[in-house]
This record gives sequence, C-alpha cells and structure tokens, in this order.
Amino acid sequence: MRGFNVLLQKEFREAWRSWKFLWIPLVFALLGMSDPLTNYYMMDILNAVGNVPEGFEMLMPELMPVDLLQASIGQFQTIGLLVLMATFVGAISKERASGMATLLYVRPISFGAYFMSKFIVMSTVGFISILAGFAASIYYTVVLYGTFEIGPLIASFSTYFSWLLFVIAVTLMMSATFKTVIATACAFAFIFIGQILDALVGAFWTISPWKLPVYGVQLMRGTMEMSDYWLTLSITLVITIICMSIGILTMKKNASMTKI
Repeated sequence: MRGFNVLLQKEFREAWRSWKFLWIPLVFALLGMSDPLTNYYMMDILNAVGNVPEGFEMLMPELMPVDLLQASIGQFQTIGLLVLMATFVGAISKERASGMATLLYVRPISFGAYFMSKFIVMSTVGFISILAGFAASIYYTVVLYGTFEIGPLIASFSTYFSWLLFVIAVTLMMSATFKTVIATACAFAFIFIGQILDALVGAFWTISPWKLPVYGVQLMRGTMEMSDYWLTLSITLVITIICMSIGILTMKKNASMTKI
C-alpha cells in the first residue's frame, strides 16, 4: 500500500495533538471505576445527601467481582461507544467535505493505505481506552470486593476488543460511504439498534456480533458454550473485514465528491 507509513504517522500525530490518546481513555477509566465505587459506597452517599428517613436501611445485593465488571462493560456499551463513535465518525467524510482529502488524493497513495491508517489509529485509541476502563474497574473491584482469575479476564478483554474492532470498522465504513450527518445516523442506528434488538429478542439466536460483550462476561463466569463463542467471534471478524473492504471501495468511489 503506497504511502502507508507516511499516512500512519500523520494520523498518529493528529490523534496525539488533539489529545485523543488522553481524554478518551480517561472517559473509559471514569466509567470503569464508577460502578464499583457507587455500589460499595451507596449507603454513605445516601446518608451524605440527606433526606433519608430515620431507621431506613437498604439491603444491597451481594455482588461478585464479575458482576461489577459486567456493569462497567454495560457503561462502555452506552456512553463509551457514543464517545468513541462520535469522535471518529467524521474521520473520512469531514476531510472529504473540507477539501483536505484533495491534498492526499493528488499524491501517489492508495485508498487502502488511507483507510487502514485511520483504522489502525482508531483501533489503537480504542485499545488504550478499554484497557484504561478495564484496569480502573478491576482495580477498584479487587480492592473493594475480590479478585479475578487472570486467564478468563484476558479472554474477556480480548473478546471485547474484537467487538470494538467491529464497531470501528462499521463507523469508518459509514464515514467513507456517506456525508458526516448521514454517516453518524447510520453508524449509531446500526450499532445501537442492533444492541436493542439483541437485548429484546436475542434469546432466539446465539450467533451475532452484538453478543460478544455478553459472551466475554460468560467466559469469566465459566458458563459459555464455546462452540457458539468461536462461531460468533469468527463471524464478527469476517464481517469486520468485509466492512473494511466496503469502506475502501466506497472511499475510492466517492473520491470525486471531494471538495476542491
């Protein structure tokens, strides 16, 4: 892929200068630590707020460490994905609309190199972000509740990262295919409506990319049906590659739409 190293350096510099390597992981870290701390200090928070009837006592359920990590992953699935997708959904479409892409298209570079440089930087930011989120959640869960087994924990993290690669591929494909406003609507609808549908009627099927976050938790609980897991993971990776391929093709097709 012509010009790949130059484009990759460009994307890393832009991400670094815009503080994406700092503030997005910080958001995930805050999301990760919120559930262990909130659940543990719930009664103290209620007493500090006041207006609690005298003699009031809330019976908190006994939570296992994996329950807290599952709650943190639920935070990543809503606020975390919203932040990540909103940040990168205009990665290609905005450059095409502003005319910045023209400076790249006139040079001897390939569309595959252009797309992959953005995908790798987005994936790196995503990896650091979920690493920060998992680390924050695990740290406070271990301090306040109990420990995890390292093997299932690594498997759960890897599974969630595979899901994140799928989300990034879909987001970047939409950015390459549509204008920013339409790309944002399509990417958000595809990912979040898919989550809602899987939550409502997902019991009727066991193979779906949207099940990966849940399957990552089930790996830690030891309740995962491994044949469903491997098939879901394989299909997700295949769809991710297909989305990347479509993104490269549509980027080439829409090159004529670039503002001059």
